[in-house]
Parts: sequence; C-alpha cells; structure tokens
Amino acid sequence: MKYTSSMAEKPQLNQRFAFVALTSLFFMWGFITSLNDILIPHLKGVFDLSYTQAMLIQFCFFGAYFIVSVPAGNLVKKIGFQRGIGIGLMIAAAGCLLFIAAAKAQLYIIFLGALFVLASGITILQVAANPLVTIMGPSETASSRLTLSQAFNSLGTTLAPLVGGALLFTAAGQYASKAQEAESVIFPYIGLAAALVILAIIFTRISLPTPSTVEEESTAAPDISILSYRHLVLGAVAIFMYVGAEVSIGSLLVNFFGLDNIAGLAEADAAHYVAYYWGGAMVGRFIGAALMQRMSASKLLTMNALLAIVLIVSTILNDGHIAMWSILLVGFFNSIMFPTIFSLALSGLGAQTSRGSGLLCLAIVGGAILPVIQGSLADSIGLQISFVMPVICYLYIAYYGAIGSKVRTH
Repeated sequence: MKYTSSMAEKPQLNQRFAFVALTSLFFMWGFITSLNDILIPHLKGVFDLSYTQAMLIQFCFFGAYFIVSVPAGNLVKKIGFQRGIGIGLMIAAAGCLLFIAAAKAQLYIIFLGALFVLASGITILQVAANPLVTIMGPSETASSRLTLSQAFNSLGTTLAPLVGGALLFTAAGQYASKAQEAESVIFPYIGLAAALVILAIIFTRISLPTPSTVEEESTAAPDISILSYRHLVLGAVAIFMYVGAEVSIGSLLVNFFGLDNIAGLAEADAAHYVAYYWGGAMVGRFIGAALMQRMSASKLLTMNALLAIVLIVSTILNDGHIAMWSILLVGFFNSIMFPTIFSLALSGLGAQTSRGSGLLCLAIVGGAILPVIQGSLADSIGLQISFVMPVICYLYIAYYGAIGSKVRTH
C-alpha cells in the first residue's frame, strides 16, 4: 500500500493518533446502532405503539444503509476519504439534533426521519473508514487492525444498552407526562451530536493516508454477471437473514424480559441484560477466530446456526430464567456469522469481488425488513411465539453453511 508524502513525514505518534481517531468511529456507530434497542421500547411506551409500529425504527435506520450506500460510495470517491468522514459525522450529528425537534413536536414520524438522517451519516462513515484502517500500517497487519477496530464496534454495542437504559428509562420514570418522557431523549442525543461534531473537527486537523485506488471493475469479464455465482447470491440471502434475525432479537429483548412469565423486569433493569446479548457477540468473535484455526468456516457457521435454533426453541417453549438466558446466549453464537458468511460468499470471485461485496452490503437491508415482520407476528400471535421467525432465518443460515456456500464452477 502507498501513503501520501505528507503522511509518511508525520511522526509515528501522529499516525497512531489518527488510528485511534478512526477506531473511535467504529465505537460510535456501534453505540448508536445498539442504542436503537433501548429507543424502541422507550418510544413504544411514549406513543402507545404496536410492535409493528415500533419496529419502524429499525426499518428507517437500516433502510438508510440500502438507500445511501451506493451514493455514499460515489461521494467518497469524488471528495476523498477524509472529507467523506467529516461530512458523514456532520450528517450524523444533524440526525441526533433532529431528536430535539421530534421530542418537542411529539411526533413519531419526525423521530423516524431523524433516525434515517443519522443512519445516512453512519453509512458514509462506514464506506470511508473501513478501507482507511486497512492501510494505517503494514499490509501484513491490516487484518489485525480491522479486527481491533471491529472489537471497539462491539464494545459500543455492548455499552449502549447500559448507558441508554440509565439515561432514558431512569429519567423517564421520574416524569408524569408522556411529553416529558419523550423529551428524555434530548440530553443523550445532544451528547452524541456534540461528540460527533468534536470528531468532525478532529478529522479536519489530522493527516490520513490516501488509498491507492485499484480499479477492479476494469479487469472484470463484462459478460459474466455476479448473479451467476450461486454461492454469492445464496450468501446475500444469508446476510439478509442474519442481520434481520440479530436486529429483531435485540430490538425485542427489553419488552420480552418485561413479560410476567419471563422475568417481569422494569425497562431500566431489562436494558442492562441487553448488554449481555451484544457482549456475548464480542466475546464469541475471539473464541470463533481461534476455532477457525482448527475447523472449516462453513462447518462452524452451520454449528453456530443450529445451536442458535436450539436456544430460540428453548426460549419459545420455556418460561422464566431459562427462556431469558436462552435468548441472551444467541448473541454469543451470532458472533462469527456475519464475517464468515461474507468471506464464504466472496470466495472464488476474483475480479468480481468488489461487485460481490456491494451486493452483500445491500443485503444488510434485512435489518430493516425482518424486524417489522417479527413485530407484526408479535402483535398477532404474541411476543414469545414470534421468535419463530429468527428460527427460520437460522435454519437458512445452517443450510448455507452446510450446502449453499460451496463454490461451483461455471
């Protein structure tokens, strides 16, 4: 990898600070994404929403990934990675500030609009930050740097339920009116906006490497469509299923733990347990990485998916702490699924790899669609039995690991 001369001349300390700043972005978007799991039950109570209506939060948030990812890539290509990060941070900060208008207006639709703007900014950040991390040092250690940054993303998803639960539910419990409960979101999101603006200022003053762009597209065979790669197409469906299942479960945990036959927890107490779900995913990544040294990725994916199914079935059939801890343990087995599916789906694509990666990123829209479907099921057949939907998702993922991920020649 090549560096710009300005970056090469900077002291090692400056480069290290730049890497720390980039890693903080991973933490921030993990934190903001996981905070939705607390925002959903909070706004559900404030606006007396059905589960379907409450899940529109995830629909707007992850829908932004689907709509904005391609324009974000074009924007970053035109203005550069560093400016792209700055614009992404400011757009995300604007989305946070829109929460003030939403809370004052007492309109759920403005909250949804604020989430879409916020997620649009995060999408731009992800497009720009990932490739920069890979070139912040020797190419031989690129994978370890990205893994370290992703670990901070997991740290953000783990801490957000704890912080969000303390700020939203504890504060809301002190207020008598729905209006005051809605306004309890103002302080947390002003804090997030301030942090994002500070990061934007930092990124205007530090030196970052300039990736040397390699146009993979020019070497791709024009008469071969990426859709002709069966394992890639099936992998995109697996990504859709995985993200949808993971987000659906996390979004409903607070309400699920509040059921009398499960734990009867108050929202503030239930929010603490959501951290175990995301924390399990963080721990599982390290254990999964070690296991992959001894067994194939496809077998490990299948095994994790089948164990997730067993745990969810236990959640559906049991009550009390058995059901509660069964669903929390699913987070641990989720840990290796996304990167494993991603790598299996891109196997053997060669010059088509970048196009295949784009298709897989679009499949993240599962996080927008499947939570709404489970919310609808929760409204019609009950919250506990609605977890049958993630069971179907993990059944497909198990199939993909065992059969669908096999590369077949043309």
